[in-house]
Amino acid sequence: MDKLILGRYIPGNSIVHQLDPRSKLLAMFLFISIIFWANNVITNVILFSFTLVAILLSKVNIGFFIRGVRPMIGLILFTTFFQMFFIQGGNIIFEFGFLKITDYSLGQAAMIFVRFVLIIFFSTLLTLTTTPLSLSDAVESLLTPLKPFKVPVHEIGLMLSLSLRFVPTLMDDTTRIMNAQRARGVDFGEGNIVQKVKSIIPILIPLFASSLKRADALATAMESRGYQGGEGRTKYRLLHWGLKDTLLMIALLGLTLALFLLKST
Repeated sequence: MDKLILGRYIPGNSIVHQLDPRSKLLAMFLFISIIFWANNVITNVILFSFTLVAILLSKVNIGFFIRGVRPMIGLILFTTFFQMFFIQGGNIIFEFGFLKITDYSLGQAAMIFVRFVLIIFFSTLLTLTTTPLSLSDAVESLLTPLKPFKVPVHEIGLMLSLSLRFVPTLMDDTTRIMNAQRARGVDFGEGNIVQKVKSIIPILIPLFASSLKRADALATAMESRGYQGGEGRTKYRLLHWGLKDTLLMIALLGLTLALFLLKST
């Protein structure tokens, strides 16, 4: 459970913690959108510098961000490997049969690796400095203009809040079920890939059943407390957009302009 990053909040009073969750959510979406403009060394250095400054301002230990990358390292390396061997063009550095590594493919693989790391770092920064409830309130607030189009804004925010809330609970259930299966003699590390996949089935079935029971109990508890949806409900936590949030948007727009001017054509 100590290794779980998704849905985890680190209490603090840093500048990043004090920002409105709506500005942080918008900043993350804008950052992920412009990250694909970084296609040379200069633009990637600018993005890394911006991310490092944000991490330092959050006063969160860098170890949490490295821990956030660790579960994705397999996917990152696989994608990087795929890019390195199957992108054509450039001068050949290494060749073995139909597999070729060129200077262009190495550059593209490096770009993919950097983009994965930056996206994970920035999204981790959002979750570590924003409570799940504030994040769901931000989503609901940003989606408010869609209410006239019959979009269930409150329900979307509620689902997000409940999803983030129960991630640690599901992980705890998974650990409990795995320990119970190990006590019955199941070894999750033995055999080939097919046998390893089959060994997961004794985990998924009781986990799925446990999740359904918990969802039913939660629905009953909400109904017994008179929950009727978002219509007419007031909020205990009010969101306030301040000067810091405006400055963050200006900084992101400046970063966007810099990447647009410095990116390779």
